[in-house]
Amino acid sequence: MAIPVTLIPGDGVGPSIASATVRVLEATGAVFEWDRQLAGAAAVVRYNEPMPDATLDSIKRTRLALKGPLETPVGGGYRSVTVALRKTFDLYANVRPAMTIVPGGRYEDVDIVLIRENTEGLYSGVEHYIAIGGDPKAAAESIAIVTRLGSERVIRYAFEYALAHGRSKVTVVHKANILKFTSGLFLEVGRDVAREYAGRVAFDERIVDAAAMQLVIKPEMFDVVVTTNLFGDILSDLVSGLVGGLGLSPGANIGDNAAIFEAVHGTAPDIAGLDLANPGALLLAGCLMLDHIGELEKATRIRTALEQTIRDGVRTRDLGGTAGTEEFTDAIIARL
Repeated sequence: MAIPVTLIPGDGVGPSIASATVRVLEATGAVFEWDRQLAGAAAVVRYNEPMPDATLDSIKRTRLALKGPLETPVGGGYRSVTVALRKTFDLYANVRPAMTIVPGGRYEDVDIVLIRENTEGLYSGVEHYIAIGGDPKAAAESIAIVTRLGSERVIRYAFEYALAHGRSKVTVVHKANILKFTSGLFLEVGRDVAREYAGRVAFDERIVDAAAMQLVIKPEMFDVVVTTNLFGDILSDLVSGLVGGLGLSPGANIGDNAAIFEAVHGTAPDIAGLDLANPGALLLAGCLMLDHIGELEKATRIRTALEQTIRDGVRTRDLGGTAGTEEFTDAIIARL
């Protein structure tokens, strides 16, 4: 039977890489019932709102979504739709794998999965200005909210992920030496959960600044990393940089009742519609979606075909080649 999936092509290069991803997924023999919906700037143009009810209703029905990059105005305008979707569906675990695919880079054999708490911390959105004298914006205050429940479920997810994917170690990254209450609670919960997995998954803990340095100096020290929202946002881009950037960096947002898979790079409006975009990140997000629904063999076939295509020298411009989106996609399908 066809699997229902909400498809949100996105803005900028989103529609072209979404089309390429759909072609590759269907080339494996996977059968999806795509419900195409809008969000972000495209939804504002059509519906005058960035997150229409029709899109939310679709995700509630399918419980599965594949999403291209969405435009978020800098400064004013509406808040990030991506963040709003995470909160709306309580997608508490953000999964960002980083694996060396393009040969000849600064690092070889990087294979790290960063799992970020996705709904709390400084991204809770609890902030305000403080007026002093005649200045209504004399100071700004933002409150980091870290709960035992939120910490435990994402840390437990990291350990279960390690078991399910044959990973040997989970590293909890924190700043408990300074943020003794918020980061301290996250670390305390991490230690408690780790004891339940003793003998099955190794446990390590690192202060965030030291972890950032060690990720650059010796990335092979890390396997699965779990951390709070802000630290995870920063470190997930760092580990993407170890393997060449965001062009091949997928993301998964996992909750108990829904899951949204996405390309984490921007909309790149300067190359939209020019057949230049690299669909690799969204395609790898599609592989995460296949993993999620139990189609592991199909996901492995796509990852292998993508890697072979790149190693054979068929690459988009951001990877140092000359292939366009369609040529790159055709080459991957041919290797399937």
